Amino acid sequence: MSKAELMEKIANDVRVCVKCPLWKGRRNAVPGEGSVDASVMFVGEAPGYWEDMKGLPFVGAAGKVLDGLLQEIELPRKSVYITNVVKCRPPENREPRQLEIATCTGLYLDNQVGLIKPRVLVTLGQHSTSYILSKAGFEKVESITGFRGKVYDVRLLDLSVAVVPMYHPASVLHNPRYRDELEKDFRLLKSELKRRHIL
Repeated sequence: MSKAELMEKIANDVRVCVKCPLWKGRRNAVPGEGSVDASVMFVGEAPGYWEDMKGLPFVGAAGKVLDGLLQEIELPRKSVYITNVVKCRPPENREPRQLEIATCTGLYLDNQVGLIKPRVLVTLGQHSTSYILSKAGFEKVESITGFRGKVYDVRLLDLSVAVVPMYHPASVLHNPRYRDELEKDFRLLKSELKRRHIL
């Protein structure tokens, strides 16, 4: 099977998944979207209202913020792969619970990362950063603030990958002061991609 066919198989499994309680409240599961040959992969936290409606990641207000930041660094959205730690919307947009994260990542996210083999993995928000860095052997990430603004070259799922933690784009919607920090994070990402001859 080709990479695209393997990713579609994962996506189909996500769409019918009933392995954790989140499936009960979803309209659509959100497997992910983008190029299976991407050098850059973005991992957010969980789908929100519009993602649940459309079955696609980052298509609501936070998605507009992300799209704008991608445009600023001239990284086409279609050239990256975007997904979330959990694939179904938690009720009332609450944070995903540990059982939900453990179930969804073990079944789906780890396989997506292993299939795409990104050279750079951007973690958007606390839960994504905590999960990815813990897989790379870090102690529990209590706050993303101490981790963002840096690039971590790690071994992850038998891959050598650069992890770039950032605030979640939704943080800008709740508190505009995060905008400057997020723009700084994307400038750091741009310089890292240029250094690695990806951009």
